[in-house]
Amino acid sequence: MTKNRVLWIIQILLALIFLFAGGVKLVMPAAELAKAAPMLPVAFLRFVAVCEVLGAIGLILPMLLRIRPGLTPLAALCLIVIMIGAVVVTVMTMGVAMAIMPFVVGLLLVFVAHGRRPITA
Repeated sequence: MTKNRVLWIIQILLALIFLFAGGVKLVMPAAELAKAAPMLPVAFLRFVAVCEVLGAIGLILPMLLRIRPGLTPLAALCLIVIMIGAVVVTVMTMGVAMAIMPFVVGLLLVFVAHGRRPITA
């Protein structure tokens, strides 16, 4: 399997993860969202949800449509920032073992950002 195909598979899986995570946070009632993450304000969680959905779109559409494909690694880099925060919050609230999943997602985003970076002469 070529590197391009592996990158596409990872990008699609990551986009689905972020669309789901962001979508759930956007449709969840504020009271439930506040219970799920009591240490963070609901407005901040909604902001993160919008960033996750936009990041998911950014992982796929620029490369798929071949319009500004340099936005794909940028979207991956922005989602890495979100995943760093997710790892920190997860470690603080649930322990290190539960932070493995967001850490692995972050590593996959690093792979995508590196693999899709623009090649300069």
